[in-house]
Amino acid sequence: MGKKSAAAAALVLSGVLLATGCSSSDGPGSAPAKSSGTAAKPSAPPSTPAQGAQDGVASAAAYQKWGLKPLPAAPAPPARKPVRAKPGEVPVISDIPTKEKVVFVTFDDGAEKDPKFVEMMRDLKIPFTMFLTDAAISANKGYFKPLQQLGNAIQNHTLTHPNMRTESGDRQQHQICGQQEKLTKEYGKAPRLFRPPYGNWNEGTRAAAKACGIQSIVLWRESMQIQNMQYQRGDKKLHPGDIILAHFRGKSELKGHTMTEMTANMLRHIQEQGFAVARLEDYV
Repeated sequence: MGKKSAAAAALVLSGVLLATGCSSSDGPGSAPAKSSGTAAKPSAPPSTPAQGAQDGVASAAAYQKWGLKPLPAAPAPPARKPVRAKPGEVPVISDIPTKEKVVFVTFDDGAEKDPKFVEMMRDLKIPFTMFLTDAAISANKGYFKPLQQLGNAIQNHTLTHPNMRTESGDRQQHQICGQQEKLTKEYGKAPRLFRPPYGNWNEGTRAAAKACGIQSIVLWRESMQIQNMQYQRGDKKLHPGDIILAHFRGKSELKGHTMTEMTANMLRHIQEQGFAVARLEDYV
């Protein structure tokens, strides 16, 4: 793709995302599915009491810098990942089956590339997952590498952000496999997870995902707006294992607010409800 065509694609994508957002109500895959689990990697050796106290002080100072209160520490990853499916099946999940008070933070698309967000995540060490769209990141793919180096995984969100329900099976496979190839080449690791744009998928999506090497299709339970969350459940509360959707968005899409302000608001909602943030890839 030439520079002019890439810029045009990015401009079109920006308009689509601004007008419609990247979220939708529960689709046919909104209920958690089951999948086979594998043993988690051993955790790092525990720190000494002195190191733990020092880390705690540093963490409190980092949270204070961003106007936040510290979140609870996340529990150790489970020995067996709780998402399970039949052999050969690609599960579709909106949350993780767990009783632990943990939630999972995800950021979609990649249109906004705010250096302050990298600083924020470096300070706070909040684990999160990035679902990236090629048309949104093509102008500066290097922006996401420092975030990846912090331990945050880069996953698949298609080449151009189409509504997958309106695409043929071949086109869906092109969107997913094409992005698998690009992300693997750029970031050195093949994505395992896929999020369909707008949360829209069908069985053709599941078949295409399987053909492209995807292990799970990931939806969400809450979506972060600017100051508040949109909840799918009637009680308007977080639940253990919920997956939260946010976006790489800037002032033009956040009514003058920055991405770090939006992220701080999201973390306040999580902290006020007593939840920790865990790494999605440790559970699925």
